[in-house]
Formats: sequence, C-alpha cells, structure tokens
Amino acid sequence: MVTLIDKLNSRIKNDEYFLDENKEIIKEKIKTASLNLDEHLMSILLSDEEFKKAFFIESNGILVFDKVKFSWIISNNNFLPDSYTSYKNKIGLIDSNGDFLKNKDDVVLSFPYKDAVLLGGQTKEDDKRSETMLNEVLCKDYIDVLFEPKALKKHYKFDGDILTEFDCTINDNYIIKGNNLIALYSLLPKYEGKIKLIFIDPPYNTQSDTFKYNDTFNHSTWLTFMKNRLEVAKRLLAPDGSIYVSMDYNEVHYLKVLMDEVFGRDCFQREIIWRIGWLSGYKTTAKNYIRNHDTILYYTKDPNNFVFNKKYLQRDSDFQERFNDASLKKVLKELEDTFTFIPQGFLNKYSKMLMTEGLPEQYPLEDTWNCSIYDKLNSIAVVSFSGEKVSKMLGVDEIKGQKPEKLIKRIIETSSNDGDIVLDFFLGSGTTAAVAQKMNRRYIGIEQMDYVESTICERLKKVIKGEDNSGVTSECNYRGGGSFIYCELLEQNYTLIDEISKSNESNINNIYDKLTDSPFLLNYKIDIEALKSIKNVELFNSLSLSDKKKVLIEVLDKNLLYINYSEIEDEDKGVSDADKAFTKSFYGE
Repeated sequence: MVTLIDKLNSRIKNDEYFLDENKEIIKEKIKTASLNLDEHLMSILLSDEEFKKAFFIESNGILVFDKVKFSWIISNNNFLPDSYTSYKNKIGLIDSNGDFLKNKDDVVLSFPYKDAVLLGGQTKEDDKRSETMLNEVLCKDYIDVLFEPKALKKHYKFDGDILTEFDCTINDNYIIKGNNLIALYSLLPKYEGKIKLIFIDPPYNTQSDTFKYNDTFNHSTWLTFMKNRLEVAKRLLAPDGSIYVSMDYNEVHYLKVLMDEVFGRDCFQREIIWRIGWLSGYKTTAKNYIRNHDTILYYTKDPNNFVFNKKYLQRDSDFQERFNDASLKKVLKELEDTFTFIPQGFLNKYSKMLMTEGLPEQYPLEDTWNCSIYDKLNSIAVVSFSGEKVSKMLGVDEIKGQKPEKLIKRIIETSSNDGDIVLDFFLGSGTTAAVAQKMNRRYIGIEQMDYVESTICERLKKVIKGEDNSGVTSECNYRGGGSFIYCELLEQNYTLIDEISKSNESNINNIYDKLTDSPFLLNYKIDIEALKSIKNVELFNSLSLSDKKKVLIEVLDKNLLYINYSEIEDEDKGVSDADKAFTKSFYGE
C-alpha cells in the first residue's frame, strides 16, 4: 500500500525546486515553503485530489491550507499510514503551533529567576530585581554571529592573592559572567568533548496565583530555552561524561522527554528523588499531599561507557539519627528515674546501642535520597544553622534554592574522578564550584547575575584561603589552596540593554535618539527611517516607561550582544590590549 508520505516523497523527489546538489530532498526548504504558502508547493498539493483532501480545509467555499498537518507529516518518518497524530516508535514534544520542538531552531536568549517573586507587599515590576533579563526568542534566520566565541574582559586570577597578569593553562578553574548560552558556545573551541560532569539547577518555571516571574515563561518557551542549552552541553560532555539536572514537578516530566530527544532515550540512567527534609510552617497546612522533594534527572553521553564510582552510605556519617539530642536525653532520663542503680558507663554504652543496633556498617546508595534511615541529606533550609548559607557566610542577600554541599559532593564523587572538569552553567550561589574546589576537581561556572563577584567569587576566596569550614570541608580533608580565574564576556549591545533597563522617564528618550543615530546597533529588519519619523516618535513618547524599555531592547541586534573573538583587533570595537592578551590566552593562542 502506498501511503500519503510515500506519495508525497515520490511527487517531489524529482522536483529540482526542493533538491540539493546530491538530489536529496531538503525537508527544511519544504517546511519553509509551507509556512510561506509558497506558490510552487501549493500548486503541487492542489494538483492532486488526495493531497488536496489531506492538507486543505474548506471553509465557506474557500480552501485553507493546514500548515500544522503538513508540518507534522514532513517532520517525521515514523507515522502510521495516513495518520497525522499517531507514532510508531516515539512521542515528541510540540509547541503551541504544533511544530516538533526537536526540529525547531529558535533560540531563547535568557531566563527568569528561579526565585524571582515579589517580596511581601511589593507590587511593582521594577522592585523585583535590578539585573536585566532578556527573555526574547530569536528565529534561526535572525541568528548570524550570535554563537561565535566571544572576547573576554575584567579578568583576574585568585590563588590567595589577586593576580592581574598570568597565562591561562589547561588546569585553570573559571568563573565566567555572561549569558550562559553564549558563554557555552564560547567554551566549545577549548572544551568540546572534555567536560566529565555537568550539574545544573535551572529555573523551574514555577507559577502561583499571587507571585509570578517578571515575564513568566510559557511552557513551550521554557522547553526551547532548555533545549538550546542542553544541545551545546551535550557537545561539551566527554565521551564518558554525565549530566545531572535538578528540577521540580512543574516541568520535570516534559524535561525528561526533551532530554530523551537531545541525549537519546537509551542514555537515561536514573530519575533520582531527593527528599528536601523535615516540614514545618505554612507548607504543612496545604489541603493536599505535602510536596517535599525535587527530582534529579541523570543522563550519560554514552549509554554503556560512563564514569560511575559506586557509593556506599556509611553508618557513622550518612545515616539518619534515630533520636535527636533532646529525644535521647529523654530516654536516658527515663532510665535514670526508673532504676535506683545504673552501672557506671552503662548509659553511654546504651545510648550508642540505641542509635546503631541492627544497622549495617554501610548501605548502597539508592535513587531515592534522604528517604530512609540510611540516608541523611537534608536541604539548606533544614540545616541552615551549619553556616553553609551564603547569606550567613558572606552577609549578602539570600539566594533561594541554594543546594547543600553534600548533595553536590555525592554527584561529583559518583560521576567524576580527581582532576576531571565539572561544569555548572546555572551557578547560582557557587556551590558546585566550591565543592569541586574542595574535591580536587577542575571546574567552570557560568552565571549572568550581578552578584557573581560579591557572592560566588567571595565564597570561593574564603574556600581557597581555608576560611570556610562549613559543608563538606572536613569530609574532604580540605585545608585551603588552589585558584580560580574570573572573567566576563565583553559586552557590546548588552551594555545598552543594561542602560535601557535602568533608565527613567528623564533619559529614556535620549537612548531612543542614540539608537536612531546608530543604525548599525539595530536589528537589520528595523526600518530606521520609520523609527525616525515624527509620527512614530510621538507614538513612542505616548508609551509607558515599561513599554518604552521593551521596544528599545527588542530593536537591538542580538547578534551584537557581545564582541566576537574574531573582532578583537578591530579598532572600532575598542578592545584593550590587556583584554586582547587574556582572550588569546584563554583560547590557547
């Protein structure tokens, strides 16, 4: 039986219009033609009654082309005969337009904060955060030099002292400030296929009735945002490398399907359930089962070849205590009150027996963490007294979602060895870098928030100077030492975005004038003369301050967010000699 897809392929396989130089069908060209209602394609489909019936809908005597059905059938080879909605072997994620996510080349430049909610009593968007979020989706045909390696600036090395003159080596650790997608592509020339372990704790895309993100991601945009970063992360992974992604219930099931598509379903290793810890407060009053876990998805680059150091939980350090101090004292006090004579040393011996009797010396690590008496791995919120919170350690604002060092240590020791490179491109409070430093791993951390230097770098400085005794310091027998290099992607248009985001009514129009006088900064699709027209200037002036900012950010050329490495000798870019030298050293020149 000849199926519809067979017939369609047969019809166009000899049509030069859709073939490449090897006489192969260019499916992307067919898809583009369908989106543009290309006359040549329409004539093919309308000339055949079966095609006409399958791909057109008649409405009031008018034929309407069904782009979604056509896109589905040309994007998949596993359809059942004459079916547009059934699959033989796989289920694929689609966006709101019905297009398969894995076939999309859209790019989401930036992300919302995982904890970006209004603080109690605040109502204004501007009161949330001062950092700039560029939540913009770029289509493939708009992307030009966006993913070229970028120049670097504001660099120093810390090894106990701050060094401004040094050469980069293969053994260096890096903290990089900048958009993480663009930074990841800048790592490719030096690190493609060399990263042994990736741990990320990305934004969860949570929403609630009262508190929302500034520019909350919709579901398909969040998935595209993750797809962009996972695709380049896969290229960076070593052949025997692994990736762990921490997520909550909002998106984890969709993320699982997405990661199956990016890494391959056979590369999925485990779904790890991490119980956050003991509950208290308002969360316990919810009229439902109380949510008390996050999920960590664990994938490898190769399904059969990967580093895995089997971990056993030790009774003396990893097991949950059967009694806390207060409970144990109560039990012993009951013994003292019950018996008139207790031999010397008995209570101490008895208390140890209560805590350990019947327990093995060690227990193999399961894929449920902090869920039994054999495993003690509470969240930072539960063990905040330990001094591990960066807010307490450094006297800075709290970073919500900070992960405990024990959690990261467990992942690092299982899926890497001494000297391996660990990458975290949602670095947050810097926990992955701090633990990697203590465990003799090399590391690269990427973060775009303004607190990179004040929080992450200051935390690492305390670690290297031996002033951090919290977390896993004693377990790792770490007494300080080591170094890291800090640097930033060298901005071009990103400085304008920052200027726009911080502008007010008194100077926003000055930025508008600056852009109209500098057309090379604008998206090539922008009509500069229309932008300058009196009518549109008046319209711009009538907008709210928030909308003015959105317009000005949208018209900028996002390919020019940062200065390309290939352009550092261009005098117009104004790259300093020191930045040129460091950038060349970073890329190995």
